[in-house]
Order: sequence, then C-alpha cells, then structure tokens
Amino acid sequence: MIDINEIKKIIPHRYPMLLVDKIVECDNDAKIVGVKNVTLNEPFFQGHFPDYPVMPGVLIIEAMAQVACILALKIMKKEGHPSVLFTGIDKAKFRKPVTPGDTLRMELTKTKQRGELFRFEGKAFVEDALAAQCELQAVLGK
Repeated sequence: MIDINEIKKIIPHRYPMLLVDKIVECDNDAKIVGVKNVTLNEPFFQGHFPDYPVMPGVLIIEAMAQVACILALKIMKKEGHPSVLFTGIDKAKFRKPVTPGDTLRMELTKTKQRGELFRFEGKAFVEDALAAQCELQAVLGK
C-alpha cells in the first residue's frame, strides 16, 4: 500500500488537485489500484451542484490519470519526476454518479508502452458498481 505521504513524493499534484488518497495495489509493471474518498468538503461541490452534489466526470478522469501517472513513474523508476502529461482520452463513459460519502476505487491497466509514452485502460468503481471508464494516454514531461 502507498499512503498519501508517499503519493506526494511520487507525483507533483497538491490540494485541491490531488485526487488520490492511497494506492492499495501496484505491481510496478502493468496494474495499479487507487482510492479516493469523496467528501462534501471537496471545493467542487460548492458549485457542482449544491442541491445534488455530484463529482464532475472530468475530475473522475483526472483522478484515474493521477493513478496511472503513479504507475508510469514506478515503471520508469522516476518517482518525483516533475510531470506526466495527459495526451489523450478515448472511450470515456460515465455510468453512475459519484457523490459525497462514496469511495472511488480506480483500477488502471497499462495496455501499451513505447518508451515514455503510455496507454492505460481505466475503470472507476463505487463499491462494485462501475461509475466511469476510459482509455488514457500520457507521456513523461520534459
């Protein structure tokens, strides 16, 4: 398991944009599972939407990208690298709203790697229900 203090040593994101609380599984090669505990204190809930708070889909994708970033940096043995840059999102689908009190479990699998360019398949779950899925592409920044 990788806790929040270790996560902050691996990726450069910080509050309010750090969207991963812990890593519960990582094989340092092709698969990683991260968790985000969604609370009403998140700043985006003030405006999205105050009477029916729903985590924005783009932030669910960002959370999955951060988990993928951790795996990419582990694979390349470059923890603490200043950036991994998003280069593409494909086949994004949102299946279930994510609301305060939910635990978002994100499972990312590396599907392709060419040097410092990566492709991942991502799925985000609340309990056993699929909340979102997508394919992500990223590259280590220069």
